[in-house]
Amino acid sequence: MKNRTITFKTPISIQETATIAGPKEGAGPLKDYYHNILENDVLGQKSFESAEIKIHTYTIKHMLNRAKLKENDIDCVFCGDLLDEIIGCNYTMREFDIAFMGLYNACATFGEALILGATMLDAGHMEKVICSTASHFSSAERKFRYPLELGSQRTPLSQWTVTGAGSTLLSKQDVSKIKITMATVGRVVDYGVSDANDMGAAMAPAAMDTLIAHFRDTGRKPDYYDLIATGDLGHSGSRLLQKLIKEKNIELNDNYTDCGILVYNRESQDVQQGGSGTGCCSLVFNSYIYTQLKRGKYKKILLVPTGALVSKISSLQGETIPAIAHAVAIEVL
Repeated sequence: MKNRTITFKTPISIQETATIAGPKEGAGPLKDYYHNILENDVLGQKSFESAEIKIHTYTIKHMLNRAKLKENDIDCVFCGDLLDEIIGCNYTMREFDIAFMGLYNACATFGEALILGATMLDAGHMEKVICSTASHFSSAERKFRYPLELGSQRTPLSQWTVTGAGSTLLSKQDVSKIKITMATVGRVVDYGVSDANDMGAAMAPAAMDTLIAHFRDTGRKPDYYDLIATGDLGHSGSRLLQKLIKEKNIELNDNYTDCGILVYNRESQDVQQGGSGTGCCSLVFNSYIYTQLKRGKYKKILLVPTGALVSKISSLQGETIPAIAHAVAIEVL
């Protein structure tokens, strides 16, 4: 490890992916890339939280089916969500006889899962792992903002929490040309933003910090990558990131985008600044981006999931919003 960047001795194969998208996500611009699209986001459950658990459970089961594997073929599942005490993942994993490591880095959890999973494989402790995250618009609204029944008006800078889940199967064996080669671990960054409805502004400085660390540690420049994709800064947060990092003499140009921008059609779907949530980055990567890697459109990408480390309690107590971002380099070798 050099400073904050890990170079894996043996690049880690991405063997397979699986996704389930909610109805709103399934009506967006990436609809042709999702493996499954729900007709409704309740799934006959008594609560939105139970529906989120079902979505996550189905995604992991679908992963096993797509890879033609059984539960005992998987050494561990690294997963997380936005619910209190990651209760969604806890209840999801009681359906599987697989070792489980529950993670929380808010919307950056998918990056944390990929880094920890790849590290365990590279160290020789495991052979195959699943990295998985999920979120649900309605359960996130209940936790972080207001009950839907209240009918609160959304602010112009707010984002729409993605309903969906994405899973990645990592293998130590050379079973795919698509590999995780490097990863830069984020640190907690707080620029004093306290508006819980403006997560993009809170997370942009963390994304900048991690990108600067990645380029410094690796000697690479932004144009090394065919695509640099942050997690869920949305439209305003992405513009802020580009402005902040330009002041550090780093340009993010046409090869830069954000998963929160890609997942919805902003004009027709009324999502304010775009998507967010633990399911945002994993849904977009495991469907659209992974497909483009397989098709050869991209050969080198840098995935940078971002997370606002906030809770309803900290917001009510007037605390600022710390944030984190992790960077994962994925290349076709």
